[in-house]
Amino acid sequence: MWASMGGTNSPRIAVYSQDGLGLGHLRRTITIGAHFLEKVSGSRVLLFADSPVAPFFQLPDGMDHVKLPSIRKVTAGQWEASRLHLPIMEVQLLRMALLHEGLLKYQPDLVLVDHMPGGAQGELLPALTTLKKAYPNCALILGLRDILDAEEVIRRVWTQDRAYEAITQYYDGILIYGKREIFDTEKTYCLPAPPQGTHYCGYVASQRPLQPAQKVRQSLGVPADKKFVVVSAGGGGDGHLVMRTYLQAIRLLGSQADFMTVMATGVNAPADLYQELEAASQCLPVRLVQYLDDSLSAIAASDLAVCMAGYNTLAEALKCKKKVLAIPRVGPSAEQRLRVELFKHRGLIDVTYPEELSAEKLAERIIEDLQRTDYPASDRDFDTNGGIEAAVHLAEFIAKKAVGAHV
Repeated sequence: MWASMGGTNSPRIAVYSQDGLGLGHLRRTITIGAHFLEKVSGSRVLLFADSPVAPFFQLPDGMDHVKLPSIRKVTAGQWEASRLHLPIMEVQLLRMALLHEGLLKYQPDLVLVDHMPGGAQGELLPALTTLKKAYPNCALILGLRDILDAEEVIRRVWTQDRAYEAITQYYDGILIYGKREIFDTEKTYCLPAPPQGTHYCGYVASQRPLQPAQKVRQSLGVPADKKFVVVSAGGGGDGHLVMRTYLQAIRLLGSQADFMTVMATGVNAPADLYQELEAASQCLPVRLVQYLDDSLSAIAASDLAVCMAGYNTLAEALKCKKKVLAIPRVGPSAEQRLRVELFKHRGLIDVTYPEELSAEKLAERIIEDLQRTDYPASDRDFDTNGGIEAAVHLAEFIAKKAVGAHV
């Protein structure tokens, strides 16, 4: 069935994952790659990632990564180096060279590009141009989470960056990690129709088996007779407002805080913030950790998740049918605010917006949400098998290219 360009019968896929602030893109692409490895025996996945902590998540056998120098988005269309104290243009040229030579030498049968059709500031376009000429049977696929940013922002930035042209010129297909019934990504952002179509996969969430709730609570030091709240800010790059306000709220509650909290600050949180939160949590029923080894099992064992509104955190919580009090980030993207408005309207989550966030209001909302039984609502459209479905489509894209090469 398979005829790899690398000279074997085992297909190779490459994944581009740009994730300078959080862990969301990195987690999704690793999850999808792992499902592809399970589906296609002997396959290989090479991840090009620029997260400051990449790969962070344990990579399955058959997957490896190339670490690109990290950059982060300042505003829409504007970037800066995260760690190298060099002008962004120098860092961008280095990244372009690594992508171009790495992809060309790897000889992939498929390239899955996450989120940005041309890569950050168009850095992928030279590599895609070369691949199309050198390996015309390599499938080029764009993978998008359902909500990218405000409609007008994406249309403006993608027009300026010639992203729409890149989709038309290079891509064979598009995968959307969501459901059309919940958010019509294709229509909202006026996506061009690629030759192999646009496919909605469902939401990508971890499919790893859950640990027993009692075991999880015990390992985290949660007493059996107390309710359990998980507080998370994703990667932690911008979670200070949520964390600080939550601790102030618990202190205000005093004896009313008769529940245990485990607060995960995130691997990208500054060291001085962790130390500040550690001091502020003294004498409170709060355990501070940098991250949770098995966040899905921790959320499943909780009575409430208080979190920022990242794609992965909400998908995992709703997969477990858990109550969520979501606090969207202020910016630079409107993506989290749009997501919470959409999910709240469907009765899936509760929301507090950052501009109305205070210790007093948060304290009230925590007590209310712990007692509520009216959410999350049952929603048949909310499918969390997106990683499995995406892997199926990737295998089909490769097979179609292989058939086309022999016609």
